[in-house]
Amino acid sequence: MKYLYVGAMGEVDREASMAVRERVAVEFGAPVRPMDLPAADFAYDAGRRQYASIPVLEMLMGACPEDALKLVAVTERDLFIPVLTFVFGQAQLGGRVAIVSLARLRQEFYGLAPNREIFLARALKETLHETGHTFGLVHCAERSCAMSLATSVRQIDSKQAAFCAPCAMRLRRYAREQL
Repeated sequence: MKYLYVGAMGEVDREASMAVRERVAVEFGAPVRPMDLPAADFAYDAGRRQYASIPVLEMLMGACPEDALKLVAVTERDLFIPVLTFVFGQAQLGGRVAIVSLARLRQEFYGLAPNREIFLARALKETLHETGHTFGLVHCAERSCAMSLATSVRQIDSKQAAFCAPCAMRLRRYAREQL
């Protein structure tokens, strides 16, 4: 049997991690197992004061259990790739691993009052998005779809925590092929 692993990288918001695990199990129709992973401190770039997501994905590939269908890691660290200022997450398209950063999903990051409901909704949407990539889904033109590209939290907020009908159909097909 194959499992979807949802791993916490170091100290991660417990409620967010549990909510993400529960939602991934429902959306992707596979049993989910939690996994503890080391913090992404090894990927710290002092010049940017952020964490490089590519080395983190490489580490996750090595840590991915044999019985894993997918491994989605959740971190509190602010991630980047060299060509972008930041990323909310990154995944191997059609691969086995993904990472989601909670850092920029909190209202406090933008100098606003904390809002737990908004934070958890953003975490769920981004986890669905990155996990969708591991199943082969690409960015969707439907702005309300979880697979639509988001380069700001406003774009995340305008999404639904669900896939549009065409993406859901593709996901079912991809999931059948991989299960």
